[in-house]
Amino acid sequence: MSRLTHFDAAGKADMVDVGAKNETKLIAVARGSIAMLDATLALIREGSAKNREGSAKKGGVLGVARIAAIQGAKWTADLIPLCHPLALIRVAVEFEIDEVLPGVHC
Repeated sequence: MSRLTHFDAAGKADMVDVGAKNETKLIAVARGSIAMLDATLALIREGSAKNREGSAKKGGVLGVARIAAIQGAKWTADLIPLCHPLALIRVAVEFEIDEVLPGVHC
């Protein structure tokens, strides 16, 4: 079995040296779902019928969620310990309302 890469020989957390690695092009896909009350989903759905991102007192619910997802991707290296900064070319976020859950899949 190979050893974990982010620990030194003494078992202490250690940042991996990636200085000699060649640049690579990768695609990552993340998925998540949030369950909510029927009434909450109805507010999102009704807003989505009026405009693409939905509406609420603080703005479009799915629009705000889209911005948060993009910002999360852009700030990954600051949010995950020992993560190296990544040069992102594109971040795409899609939402699907699920009446059965009830909730939203991202």
